[in-house]
Amino acid sequence: MKKHSFTGINRRQFLRHAGAGVALANILPGRWSHGADQGSPNSKVNVAGIGIGSRGGADVGEVAGLGHNIVALCDVDDNYAAKEFEKYPGAKRFKDYRVMFDKMGKEIEAVVIGTPDHTHALLAMEAMRRGKHVYCEKPLAHAVHEVRQLMAAAHEFKVVTQLGNQGHSSGSIRRVCEWIWDGAIGKVQTVHVGCDAFKNVYCQIPNLVKANETHEVPKGLDYDLWIGPVPFRPYSPLWVPWNWRGWMPFGGGVIGDWICHVLDPAFWALDLDAPTSVVADVGNYNPEIHGLTYPAATQITFEFPARNGRGPVKVVWHDGNKTIPKPENFPTDEEVPGTGGILFGEKGMIVHGSHGGSNCHLLPEKLMEQHSGKNAPEEKIERVKGHAWDWIEAIRTNRKAGSNFDYGGPLTQVALLGLIAIRYPGQKLEWDDKAMKFTNHTDANKHLRASYRDGWSI
Repeated sequence: MKKHSFTGINRRQFLRHAGAGVALANILPGRWSHGADQGSPNSKVNVAGIGIGSRGGADVGEVAGLGHNIVALCDVDDNYAAKEFEKYPGAKRFKDYRVMFDKMGKEIEAVVIGTPDHTHALLAMEAMRRGKHVYCEKPLAHAVHEVRQLMAAAHEFKVVTQLGNQGHSSGSIRRVCEWIWDGAIGKVQTVHVGCDAFKNVYCQIPNLVKANETHEVPKGLDYDLWIGPVPFRPYSPLWVPWNWRGWMPFGGGVIGDWICHVLDPAFWALDLDAPTSVVADVGNYNPEIHGLTYPAATQITFEFPARNGRGPVKVVWHDGNKTIPKPENFPTDEEVPGTGGILFGEKGMIVHGSHGGSNCHLLPEKLMEQHSGKNAPEEKIERVKGHAWDWIEAIRTNRKAGSNFDYGGPLTQVALLGLIAIRYPGQKLEWDDKAMKFTNHTDANKHLRASYRDGWSI
């Protein structure tokens, strides 16, 4: 029988409140008066989409599929976004998000952001300043300082936020958490996560020789707006409209794109928060030569301190040509996840895929028999109908969404610290989270804040 339900609450909060014997009503998600107008639980929300040509279009589609109003769409590339524009003939179209807000500020209640990584923070901040609820694709920002500013702004403007790590709303991630909290594999000391997808997208080393070639900007693309806040680089089809993910001025490589998906189960279940150190192994990659793009392979080790009753945890990230190693006593007929993770405990392990611990299971098999079916742990976390649904319902019912910026911000920060470590391979960077600085590496601290070109600021 289900005894309790929790939404948007991490393990730390659960343990603290449960230990204090606080009534259930006091540990449900916080409620507040939103910056945007508060509707009734049965009302439709007026939503705008910014950056709709790719993943952002899918996010907008999920909101529309729930029956809500898509009132405005904004994209700097007419051609890339054309199919999405056509799906919503009643939505007003814009290239510049600032113009959209100026003209439709009163009508728009919430915003979905699906632009390249380097513009996430500025767009999200502008929306929140105007009192709009925000759903922002991962990673939340392009620099640690941006993450901190967005987290603070969400509280200041009292808006409902959601990071676009869609698996956070799955049933599988909740099952991983409940297995851990129930002690199914005992104390966890090590986690291996990684991604081996789209290698030719994330590592653009073969294209470095072409990076300074001159190209004409395609008709319909406002490239100056696409560049936005970062120091200007001439247009290249190497990074617009898709492969920007592998170019560091615009994207975060594999770790920026995927850690918010594959680390999410361990991050939630173990209440990881911030690491105390990070060190990167990047093989033959030379940051001084190849630094404009992401390595062909990385192995990045994060040390997380003991916290709230659990011991320290080591997280090892693998990507590209460095894959998760096959553990001892792993089933011979089972492949190690190419994109996913393994949580190692005293009694066994949890193996899962991407996006919220998909296909999660316990090893050895006897543990699965002992902790599934009628022996499954009590459901301590409320199940939701989807990630966009969770965000919209949080808006309509005046609660926090599950992967709000208080959760998604620290998760994103792990990726951003890893990206800095890549610049200093083999050097262990000691991190002071409260002071927001590396204590042993002055040069690394220069990368904690984004550099904006003239006319742009957060």
